[in-house]
Amino acid sequence: MIETRHLNKRFGRLQALDKISVHCQSSQSIALIGPNGCGKTTLIKSVLGMVVPDSGDILFKEKSIKKDYTYRNHIGYMPQIGRYPDNMTIGQVLDMIINIRSYQGTLDEDLVREFGIEQMKNKRMRTLSGGTRQKVSACLAFIFNPDVLILDEPTAGLDPIASEILKEKIIAEKQNGKLILITSHLLSELDDMITQIIFMQEGRLVFHKNITELHAETGENRISKAIAQILKKQKA
Repeated sequence: MIETRHLNKRFGRLQALDKISVHCQSSQSIALIGPNGCGKTTLIKSVLGMVVPDSGDILFKEKSIKKDYTYRNHIGYMPQIGRYPDNMTIGQVLDMIINIRSYQGTLDEDLVREFGIEQMKNKRMRTLSGGTRQKVSACLAFIFNPDVLILDEPTAGLDPIASEILKEKIIAEKQNGKLILITSHLLSELDDMITQIIFMQEGRLVFHKNITELHAETGENRISKAIAQILKKQKA
């Protein structure tokens, strides 16, 4: 579905991506994790076409994305912090994005209903809490029924009920054959959602493992402890 081949990206003296090669397939929910500054955001922005790598290639459905932007129609993106026009209402923002996309398929409004967005559609964006903004961002990521979902800290700021609604939606979409990439610092939030982990450090790929392999290798049931054990072994 998405493959990166020897991606390199430097910002001044910082090597943000150092020969990153990963292959992410459909029907997978993959956590992209690592310490701050490890290159996660640069990798995501490269896939989204927001950053142009210095070298290497990115393939979407086995075709290079170079000089092609249409692949982005098949990706839903939920940023960590969604920024919208302050004076617009929730309903106006949703309508604007839907009109811009000129989407011809059936809209996926599951989260709009589950989050009760219809009852809040007349609220202006400047009045919203961070959690409600997150709900709007989640709705926009899923609404066009994309093949790929890229979710940056998706549960940050959400109340427990909204967080569970979103997690159940992520699991359902993975089961429907979608590829889902999730970045998160809250490893405890990931246990029920993900099937694979990509761990990065200082712009490099440390490992890309499926969860079954990770648990078997470490004997740990919790993702955070399993990762900690692998990193300790690599430093030893």
